[in-house]
Amino acid sequence: MKPQISVVTVVYNGVNTVEETLRSVAAQRYPNKEHLVIDGGSTDGTVDILQRHRGQLATLVSERDRGIYDAMNKGIERAHGDVIGFLNADDSFMDENVLDAVAAVFENPDVDACYADLIYVAQNDPNRIIRYWKSRPYEYGLFKRGWMVAHPTFYVRRSVYERLGGFDISYKIQADFELAMRFLEIHRLRSTYVPQIWVRMRIGGESNKTFMNVVRGNLEAYRACRKHGVNVTPFFLLRKVLSRLPQFIQRPISNGRGT
Repeated sequence: MKPQISVVTVVYNGVNTVEETLRSVAAQRYPNKEHLVIDGGSTDGTVDILQRHRGQLATLVSERDRGIYDAMNKGIERAHGDVIGFLNADDSFMDENVLDAVAAVFENPDVDACYADLIYVAQNDPNRIIRYWKSRPYEYGLFKRGWMVAHPTFYVRRSVYERLGGFDISYKIQADFELAMRFLEIHRLRSTYVPQIWVRMRIGGESNKTFMNVVRGNLEAYRACRKHGVNVTPFFLLRKVLSRLPQFIQRPISNGRGT
């Protein structure tokens, strides 16, 4: 039987983009899915949009939270799917077949997690590509070199979250880095990299919307490495920043799939 896939969307005051995200999930051809939306108590009209789409949502929560990762944990706790992934209110799927590709990976019972590529696009023009996050198959030791999976493409079995826990909300910007490192580097989950673009993400998210957030995020990543005994030096911060530079130069091939 094909796995049920839970897609969690967290949003706070996303009135300009959340409807595109909702439609993107609804357009997925894969039938065995559920969509959960965790809203942080928006005041800009977001909730009105969510209510208009209530019929397509398995779960809708709108209440104050302790930040984006607290909201993600709420989604994990409420998800019923065999596999859980995240598509936030600035994101959309690259095409209507992404969840089919995810499901195909998890037909292999030996796989715990998978991930793919994404593109960053301009905030006001989703057709203008700013950055291409091309990933690679995971190898032990990548995290101490500043590597990170593209989290909006990261799908993990629910049983893994039940066993290893969710996001550590003491990290305000890089809890996704800490979680991915904990899963892949520390607990050695069996992962699969799919060389396709799965997500279109608007530039300007929490981790990169200001220079100071970039600095704080990199310091949090350094702290996460030290917490888990991953041997890093102060040059880790420089390597992490430099590792992103090729993403602004390389471009995906024209059919929207990675090479």
